[in-house]
Amino acid sequence: MFETLSDRLDKVFTGLRGKGRLTDADIDATAREIRIALLEADVALPVVRAFITAIKDRARGAAVSQALNPAQQVIKIVNEELVEILGGETRRLRFAKQSPTVIMLAGLQGSGKTTLAGKLGRWLKSQGHAPLLVACDLQRPNAVNQLTIVAGQAGVDVYAPEPGNGVGDPIRVAADSIEHARRTMHDVVVVDTAGRLGIDAELMAQAAGIRDAVRPDETLFVVDAMIGQDAVTTAEAFRDGVGFSGVVLTKLDGDARGGAALSVRYVTGQPIMFASTGEKLTDFDVFHPERMASRILGMGDVLTLIEQAEQAFDADQAEKMAGKLVSREGFTLEDFLEQMMAIRKMGPIANLLGMLPGAGAMKEQLKQVDDRDLDRTAAIIRSMTPQERVDSKIINASRRVRIANGSGVTVTEVNQLLERFAQAQKMMGQMAGSMGLPGMGPMSKKARGRQMQAQSSKKGKGKKGGKGKAPARRPMGAPGLPPGAGFPGQLPGGMPSLPPGQALPDLSKLDFSKFGDERPGR
Repeated sequence: MFETLSDRLDKVFTGLRGKGRLTDADIDATAREIRIALLEADVALPVVRAFITAIKDRARGAAVSQALNPAQQVIKIVNEELVEILGGETRRLRFAKQSPTVIMLAGLQGSGKTTLAGKLGRWLKSQGHAPLLVACDLQRPNAVNQLTIVAGQAGVDVYAPEPGNGVGDPIRVAADSIEHARRTMHDVVVVDTAGRLGIDAELMAQAAGIRDAVRPDETLFVVDAMIGQDAVTTAEAFRDGVGFSGVVLTKLDGDARGGAALSVRYVTGQPIMFASTGEKLTDFDVFHPERMASRILGMGDVLTLIEQAEQAFDADQAEKMAGKLVSREGFTLEDFLEQMMAIRKMGPIANLLGMLPGAGAMKEQLKQVDDRDLDRTAAIIRSMTPQERVDSKIINASRRVRIANGSGVTVTEVNQLLERFAQAQKMMGQMAGSMGLPGMGPMSKKARGRQMQAQSSKKGKGKKGGKGKAPARRPMGAPGLPPGAGFPGQLPGGMPSLPPGQALPDLSKLDFSKFGDERPGR
């Protein structure tokens, strides 16, 4: 949604990077370009004016004029002002001291309230709560049925005593749901209300009646992020008519210009609390202003990527994999498949790569990423026998033909997968080398001892002398050790020095002349 705005701002900052210092003319030109970029993104005019004024005032400050890199300072200022406009700090839900906590959803028809009720219910359940969805949209055809289906998909309960389709009193249903939640031990009630195609008195009166009946702890205004400037007008009307404590942005995955996200919070004074980024129930999360500003400026969103990875990767599975690597067990195709499926659960690969810093410069490459490549790879591995997955070296030419036929790909694709896996296997072996995995400690003393013993046995090959026997003495008159053959305090092969006080003696300085030859008969 913010792709156009990001591209425009990136061009502005690129022009600043060549400047040794910023003059007033440079600041004015930069502010003008940022103003055009925001207006093109459909940001409300009052927001643009306040934003540009703040940037110009701070950019003329002493901190920028004395900075070693003024361009970076301006980027920092723009980032901080974006965070401020988007709400400053992340706003969390306020839960009632005595359950149930009541959350009321309000907004226009088509903004996604019913689907959002299911997403919010699923998210609350994942946070350890027991939510109850209440069907108070009794006007729209099949609204009650839709909420029931969405609640089933989210795995939460629904309260729908009326069939809807114009039948029933939504205010009475809302009031009865609170007592029902207490009886059924639900600690959060999510009330889905009716919407209209536009603002009218009847809509406001019904929403205000439901508000008075349930006395919600949070009233969330659901706004479609794709409707542009009209989102601000609608938000102001709901704020004055019903009142709300937070905003939820839906359809952030659309290709609209996205100015509503930058305007609603500033105009209404209420924070953006959640963001919906897709049609699936999982495409929903808490809104973080600093992360959104970072995405707009093309600096990525690594924290969200880490959170998604923590949800997708099973902790026991990750610990098991780490244990296998530390214990020097092989990295098999079965492990490769498990890791790949965990990444697949995190969402589209292009979206994941887009969260990395600098991904804005690879937009064309990201568009060419096809998630079906992972599905084809999974099909190839699943066409192998369990033995072949554990030991890929046994996969000869005839086996490769069988695997290709079983997975519906060519033999060349099977060969390419095995080559890539061999490289991954080699890399895993290096990671589990003598220095150990990062964060998993170095190689154990026993393992290091076995390694050094193996090295010494190789060096001692072909030499006489059994175990426990003293080393043979150097014959009389034999030349001394060559210069540098002694290694005081330093082990061979570039290994690190011994601790102080434990250095090995310099054998080249030993004098053997005072020892006679003690062999019998000599």
